[in-house]
Amino acid sequence: MYKTSIFSYTLNTNVLQPKMVVARLKNPSPRIGHCTKVPRNSNMEKLQHGYLFPEIERHEHMHLQKYPHANIIDLGIGDTTEPLPTMVTSSMVDFVLGLSTSKGYKGYGPEQGEQALRKAIADVYYKDLGIKPTEVFVSDGAQCDITRLQLLMGPNLKIAVQDPSFPAYIDSSVIIGQAGDFVDKVGKYKNIEYMKCGPQTNFFPDLHKASRPELIFFCSPNNPTGHAATRKQLEQLVDFAKVNGSIIIFDSAYSAYITDDSPKSIFEIPGAREVAIEVSSFSKFAGFTGVRLGWTVVPEELLYSNGFPVVHDFNRIMCTCFNGASNIAQAGGLACLSPEGFRAVKSLINYYMENASILVNALSSLGLTVYGGKNAPYVWVHFPGSKSWNVFAEILEKTHIITVPGSGFGPGGEEYIRVSAFGQRDSIIEASERLKYLLYQEEN
Repeated sequence: MYKTSIFSYTLNTNVLQPKMVVARLKNPSPRIGHCTKVPRNSNMEKLQHGYLFPEIERHEHMHLQKYPHANIIDLGIGDTTEPLPTMVTSSMVDFVLGLSTSKGYKGYGPEQGEQALRKAIADVYYKDLGIKPTEVFVSDGAQCDITRLQLLMGPNLKIAVQDPSFPAYIDSSVIIGQAGDFVDKVGKYKNIEYMKCGPQTNFFPDLHKASRPELIFFCSPNNPTGHAATRKQLEQLVDFAKVNGSIIIFDSAYSAYITDDSPKSIFEIPGAREVAIEVSSFSKFAGFTGVRLGWTVVPEELLYSNGFPVVHDFNRIMCTCFNGASNIAQAGGLACLSPEGFRAVKSLINYYMENASILVNALSSLGLTVYGGKNAPYVWVHFPGSKSWNVFAEILEKTHIITVPGSGFGPGGEEYIRVSAFGQRDSIIEASERLKYLLYQEEN
């Protein structure tokens, strides 16, 4: 293969990161004009760049300016593409039509969510795990709940995150004041512990080397690697939290995609109710990325160091900072958890996992080392010795395909890109053929 090929692992030196990649590391210049006496939040100044996914959208817009007729295939941000099941949308439509009647009208609902939906989540999603409806808090999505949990815990705690992991954990920690200063030399925040979760450790941190963080953000299946933690791994994590007095913030947003016997909830692990909070979502489970609906489970047994129940404080946070999820969205969520709705939603999950299988096969056939795609709709592709933003830029330039640079998920993602299986089948097949054709051209 030519050394200019992205598949030879040595990037073309002429394919540089677009200027925006450099600019994203800088804060915008102050504007000239009338200034108030209000100082800027110093924590906002510590954010190192724009949030990852809007940055990728900007690159897409720049590419379209250069190639206005390009047929871009987006395998990046990870937005769902398939229509919602009819019985789910019908439930929402019926609720909406009811709002125009005296009998069916509803205004404010409980900040914690409608009782019927809280019970359905506990009964269907956490069957036989002992989760009570009163421990379930319905929200407008997992990402919003992550920030509310940061507000709940406050700035004076040390946190640990998987490396790589979903960028909202780190950015919200910076904004709340937990992260400390950014250390350019190592590309990390001083007060955040980055727990390496690469293939060398089976995508699980070496807890013997970990410090004593008070909060541990842990996502399984992991975004971006697609790895679902095994039962043994999660048992180690719960034991570690118990010994160290830590609280685990467990993100299970992709648990419905697990196909093997990996736990779908942290609460499958004995003792987890004393050390864990679980955040989840209807976004990828049911295609509600635009509808917006999620939930958080806070067990009654979870206590602060002074013995006060965490669930009481989280209830206060929800009542103060949130007016409750849309009752229309909640009607749809309730329909998803009915027997018919659950079967229909499962068919969507199977569709995206078939997409993942197509991508894994295509990328593997190119000689690339590929992870994920078995328990999550993400494929994690290794390009040894390469900079992920350079790989992203070259794939976009030569194939018009959007991916996600792995470094956006932490230092551990530098040599990787994430490829999303969320997409229409014809686009997934077309993307696979474009990548294969690129390799064929460069080999010949």
